Amino acid sequence: MEMIEAATLGAVQGLGEFLPISSSGHLIIVPWLLGWNEHSQAFDVALHMGTLVALLAYFWRDWWRLAMAWLPIGGRLPEAGASDRRLAVGLVVGTVPAAVVGYLFEKVIEEALRAPWMVAVLLVLGGVLLAAADRAGIQRDGIERVGVGKALLVGMAQVLALAPGVSRSGITLTAALLLGLTRPAAARFSFLLSMPITAGAGILKLRHLVIDGIPADERAAFAVGIGLSFVVGLAVIGGLLRYVRTRSMGLFAAYRLTIGTVVVVMAVVRG
Repeated sequence: MEMIEAATLGAVQGLGEFLPISSSGHLIIVPWLLGWNEHSQAFDVALHMGTLVALLAYFWRDWWRLAMAWLPIGGRLPEAGASDRRLAVGLVVGTVPAAVVGYLFEKVIEEALRAPWMVAVLLVLGGVLLAAADRAGIQRDGIERVGVGKALLVGMAQVLALAPGVSRSGITLTAALLLGLTRPAAARFSFLLSMPITAGAGILKLRHLVIDGIPADERAAFAVGIGLSFVVGLAVIGGLLRYVRTRSMGLFAAYRLTIGTVVVVMAVVRG
């Protein structure tokens, strides 16, 4: 793999994993648009490990606080940590649907929907849903109001992200906004919810990296891809959380509609 390809795909992964535009979809359509050869599954796994580390680096304080809320003090759980305990339970419950469906059907779903035009259609549909949710959502609840019920519904929506082009962050943001969360709360919950499923999927897929190994002449490319997916991902997490404090999801919806239309036109032209 060329270094330029590795760097480009690493940056694409870092952007697409956290912006509501679909990393898996872009890892399919970008090489297709540029005429590159399909990259290995091992490289995909490596890129996901980079963005997972970015999540851990950014949100470690949140996870530490959630864990400490379950630590008894004087034989009793602290009253101040009640909302954190509720959020932690919600994250566990919300992870279950995508974990179960992904374990059973992820390979079938991805292989059936990897055609660029299919990815493009899902990008467009996801963009329409995101824009509609952004307009229709009440946007009054903070993340402390997320309980088991809301978490389960967002987790069920996360199942749809197994299809390339849907976007894990996009569909969970859409669901959270429809359930009344503010944009900052929806974005933060989306990121927290993505961590367990991303970690679990990455660990399961590591077997491909172990079995296939990394060719000696591609180790530098792998390092560049992982490094860029981490650095770009870390920057995007903070950037998106700041962005949604004052702005809508319209920019991302418009981008999805535009790139989806371009890919469909290119697919028709190429036959």
